[in-house]
Amino acid sequence: MSFGAISKEAHETLAIAMNRIGAKSNTGEGGEDPERFVPLPNGDSKNSYIKQVASARFGVTSHYLVNAKELQIKMAQGAKPGEGGQLPGHKVDEVIAKLRYATPGVQLISPPPHHDIYSIEDLAQLIFDLKNSNPDADVSVKLVAEVGVGTVAAGVAKAHADKVLISGDSGGTGASPLASIKYGGVPWELGLAETHQTLVLNDLRGRIRVETDGQLKTGRDVAIAALLGAEEFGFSTAPLIVEGCIMMRKCHLNTCPVGVATQDPVLRKKFVGQPEHVVNFFFFVAEELRQIMAKLGFRSVKEMIGRVDKLKTQKAIDHWKAKGLDLTALLKVPDVEPDIARYCVQKQDHGIADILDNKLIELCKPAIERGERVKLDLPIRNVNRTVGTMMSSRIAKKYGLEGLPPDTITIKFTGSAGQSFGAFIARGITLILEGESNDYLGKGLSGGKIVVFPPKNAIFNPEETILIGNTSLYGATQGEAYFYGMAGERFAVRNSGVRAVIEGTGDHGCEYMTGGVVVVLGRTGRNFAAGMSGGIAFVLDELDKFQSRCNLGMVELEKVTTAEDKKQLHEMITSHFMHTGSRNAKRILDAWEAVLPKFVKVMPIDYKRVLEERKRKAKAGKI
Repeated sequence: MSFGAISKEAHETLAIAMNRIGAKSNTGEGGEDPERFVPLPNGDSKNSYIKQVASARFGVTSHYLVNAKELQIKMAQGAKPGEGGQLPGHKVDEVIAKLRYATPGVQLISPPPHHDIYSIEDLAQLIFDLKNSNPDADVSVKLVAEVGVGTVAAGVAKAHADKVLISGDSGGTGASPLASIKYGGVPWELGLAETHQTLVLNDLRGRIRVETDGQLKTGRDVAIAALLGAEEFGFSTAPLIVEGCIMMRKCHLNTCPVGVATQDPVLRKKFVGQPEHVVNFFFFVAEELRQIMAKLGFRSVKEMIGRVDKLKTQKAIDHWKAKGLDLTALLKVPDVEPDIARYCVQKQDHGIADILDNKLIELCKPAIERGERVKLDLPIRNVNRTVGTMMSSRIAKKYGLEGLPPDTITIKFTGSAGQSFGAFIARGITLILEGESNDYLGKGLSGGKIVVFPPKNAIFNPEETILIGNTSLYGATQGEAYFYGMAGERFAVRNSGVRAVIEGTGDHGCEYMTGGVVVVLGRTGRNFAAGMSGGIAFVLDELDKFQSRCNLGMVELEKVTTAEDKKQLHEMITSHFMHTGSRNAKRILDAWEAVLPKFVKVMPIDYKRVLEERKRKAKAGKI
């Protein structure tokens, strides 16, 4: 359950309780306050050790990722599969906006899909990215219980995830649409049984753990889940009720009367939950499970996993409401050799032993350990994926969110970079690439700087050539980026703080953007700024075609008229020229007064209103 969906007090209470009993709480998709990473004086910890990476990538920084024991890729939510999410503007207070790198009062939209996952291969790449961002953490993938989920889970295992979570249709927050809660997804029992059987039949069960959730409340629920094939179990609604939730289903209105699911400071004072209450609840769950295990003759949970022969069905089938119900498929024991594993017995090989970053970490030791400046010049090939990410994790772990001073580590690469070049790099790292890059460049950029320009002897026109692949700067939070060439589709999707300059973009540029500034010095594809609720984009519209390519659902187009905008735009184009030598940038700067009127400012309507309101409040001394 994310902080944003529930209150700060409720979220921290759950985290403390779970850490006390050796379990793990989940951040949800809203990021996490770095203050929670520091243990309390009494030894308790507010740190949610499962850090969720959802489609919006809110608050997913290098520092966030290194403070996890498990990184969970949320593909969808059990109660509303495939729908994404939305946090209304009135629930986005100062704290939530800070953690999500957004603006208070502006709604936040979570896209239905992950824009860097359109295949199992893409999922494998994100798993690899996250493993590089924190080699000590496990990587899990959350799927929704649905027909065919077993096949997807097999793909997840082959993509080298450490765990797959099967989420049932009965969970989810009170803010989920009623139609989704009633009709979306299927019970976790069906999805779990299919997943376990498929993994066993394909000899994949031994290398991946299986978890399930979706209204687990009792020891009996845990026992059934184990017998159907799970070895880990997720609880959410029940602990919230233990904390005081009375299921008013007003989570989306910010009016929770018991202070559980609200950001209203007055209502939050009504919260009375204590970590001890949650700990006590789980002791009762464990006690009931232990009694059931004793009756069935099991000494450990591992012995129970997949033992569907211990499940009775006669009473349910005899009931007139269940007439004709056939549970054969649900309770089928996979017909495999006896030595095929029924639960996880080995660790995944994530393939990080021979990556380029191991060499970079060794060469950059003076910077990582003592903060000394390091400059390197190295070749790169497209087999070198996720370059810079593991090195960045070392810096984030040692120096925290602040990272190192700018340009402490400067690495010039020459060649073709593989996927996720510069993903999650922290402040203090500058990566320069003379060549080209594959997809997902600068994913989750966390304060670093990335510069890409074509080879000096290139015979193509950079202004009209795709130099970096699709979905670059996805979920980036801080930093700078300069690209002397065009981007593929979905450039700067969900950008929330990066300043970037590029010569042109493919379709869906700046989609779902919530912060930062993007300057496009050429043409864009269609559907620019779809779902863009924050940040600013400047587009050079010399052919007067941009309006037809821009999605005006949430933005309006303006001329660049204010001194502040003119200064910012000029400075960013100047930096672009200095870093990349762009001929286009030089042409614009040389004819500044003549070209300036051809720039269009893309301004989110709601964002503009909130900024004006905050300026008025600041003048009145109310902020």
